Amino acid sequence: MTTSAPAAHALDLIQPDMLRVDEVIEERLSTDVPLVREVAQYIISSGGKRLRPALLLLVSGALGSLHPHRHTLAAVVEFIHTATLLHDDVVDESTLRRGRETANERFGNAASVLVGDFLYSRAFQMMVSVDNMRVMQVLSEATNIIAEGEVMQLMNMHDASLDETAYLRVIRSKTAKLFEASARLAPILAGADAETEALCATYGQALGTAFQVVDDVLDYEGDREVLGKNLGDDLREGKVTLPIICALRTASEGQKTLIRNAIVQGDQTHLEEIQSIIQTSGALELARASASAEAQRAIEAARALPANEYSDALLELATGLLGRRS
Repeated sequence: MTTSAPAAHALDLIQPDMLRVDEVIEERLSTDVPLVREVAQYIISSGGKRLRPALLLLVSGALGSLHPHRHTLAAVVEFIHTATLLHDDVVDESTLRRGRETANERFGNAASVLVGDFLYSRAFQMMVSVDNMRVMQVLSEATNIIAEGEVMQLMNMHDASLDETAYLRVIRSKTAKLFEASARLAPILAGADAETEALCATYGQALGTAFQVVDDVLDYEGDREVLGKNLGDDLREGKVTLPIICALRTASEGQKTLIRNAIVQGDQTHLEEIQSIIQTSGALELARASASAEAQRAIEAARALPANEYSDALLELATGLLGRRS
């Protein structure tokens, strides 16, 4: 998944650190089981921007911290994220991610689930080696909350009555929690005070929430080739996201009935018509406004951090998110 130019520029600042993270990932994928390495390498090398480890490194820079464990923990959060992708694609029966076959499509569901388990357990081995109980607490809590978010999303499938509050609860658990944990780890390593830790956590949560809302918007207005996934996948899966919730507020009664039936019954017959309703009803603009409010929260948190090129990059990352189109 690509990001806008400002975000890409922000990530240039930590390129040497990210190369070191890549080395750690490569080292810790070591295993005597060929299929484990093949599946893990396949998804990890699939072209993602690695925003979560990048967030940990940028916040570390903003706090003036060069803690030797920062690269290990950046790799840990990437392993956790990758494990969730492997499991999510099985649950969602997805076939395309970042422009190529999902791991479950290529290797099968069983291999994807089991390699996801391997990555989770390897992540915990690595965080134990850091020998910091607070780090363990943050990451174990995040992993548990992510799992709860995935289950909540499963329970909400085909529920046309889902409102924005319930939607935000899911994405703050499922997506934003790992962003929050990544940003929180930097001040923990730096030995910062509780106020600074809370500030960094707020930035991560707000950025992660905005990121997911924009991602859900792009499911209806993006370009399949640029996004590297099938447009309308959320509706096909009966997944109620903010664009649908907003469309159900603004569409005509007939249009609302069409959308509700598609959600409840999993009926794809009118998929293109529903996409058109979402695009013309003002729903996408309302959803982007919600993302903008979250990005503004992140901007305010970044402005409260020490002023330097890294905190400037955090600002760039948040403002660049608002213009994200792919």
